[in-house]
Amino acid sequence: MKKMPAALTVLAMAALGVAVPVSSAQAAATCADNYSSAASGYMYAYDYTYCEGLLGRAAGNDANWGDSGGSFQGGDANKATSILNKGNNQEVQFFNGTSTWTGGHICLSRNEGYASDLTNDYFTSGVLVSNAISSHRWVSAGTCDKWAV
Repeated sequence: MKKMPAALTVLAMAALGVAVPVSSAQAAATCADNYSSAASGYMYAYDYTYCEGLLGRAAGNDANWGDSGGSFQGGDANKATSILNKGNNQEVQFFNGTSTWTGGHICLSRNEGYASDLTNDYFTSGVLVSNAISSHRWVSAGTCDKWAV
């Protein structure tokens, strides 16, 4: 007879667990999580801070995030609020201009890995980076005058 109360206790605890979910199990992803699972050789851009809302990823250059060519297209221009670099050999240089790598730029190094909140970063032109990236290219570190933080 002792098995019956034990079984009821287990069932009651299981029901309570369903009624009161554990909050840590539903924690939001972070840039560190996304960096760990990102494919090697790509850069990623996200619509929101902390690498949420994937806009796209690219292994090559994209001179215009607002056109219909390249990895980023249409509405992707001027939306990124966080970025990630899992490149193998180069840094990523982001611009607030298109086509000829014009406008101000900011770079994200492979060593840094990601910038989780671009709302405090500025291009070399003085323009706020958040929601202003229009193009990107892969470059050597010597090409970069300013780095995302």
